[in-house]
Amino acid sequence: MRLLGVILAGGKSRRFGSDKARAMVAGKPLMQHAIDALATQTNELVISGHSWPGMVSIEDKPKPDLGPLGGLNAALSYAAKNGFDAVLSLPVDVYPIPSDLTDRLAAESPRFLVRHFATGCWPASLASLLDQHLSEGNRSVRSWIERCGAKPIEFRNDRISNINRPEDIP
Repeated sequence: MRLLGVILAGGKSRRFGSDKARAMVAGKPLMQHAIDALATQTNELVISGHSWPGMVSIEDKPKPDLGPLGGLNAALSYAAKNGFDAVLSLPVDVYPIPSDLTDRLAAESPRFLVRHFATGCWPASLASLLDQHLSEGNRSVRSWIERCGAKPIEFRNDRISNINRPEDIP
């Protein structure tokens, strides 16, 4: 399976108070944790909604400020146009990142992590469906999960956090 990794990083970090992609966790920025994890688990890696030195950045589609689905939509479109089978999505504020994320999520059908809805694997063939979903005014990741029939995947010993505020940093 040819897999595109996307780090969803288009948020404004309002609750965090500063750019959380640059927040230091265990000696390096959150963004670098995501880059390091996905670079070894995917064939190519892009960042949606944020720029980072040395990385390919794509703009949310169809426009910014649509939340994670705008970034995922951009990645699915990029994947479909560039011969990828699927997109592995990871929000920049998820930590720690399991080393076997691809093994657990990659499949022919869409899958997502329980409690971390934007962390998932989405077939590139869903690009036009997500385009349509957004054009109908839907912005909720949960509504997208329902629409595309994504399967929830539970991680045992789930210690994964979503870092929204400075006090969430382990």
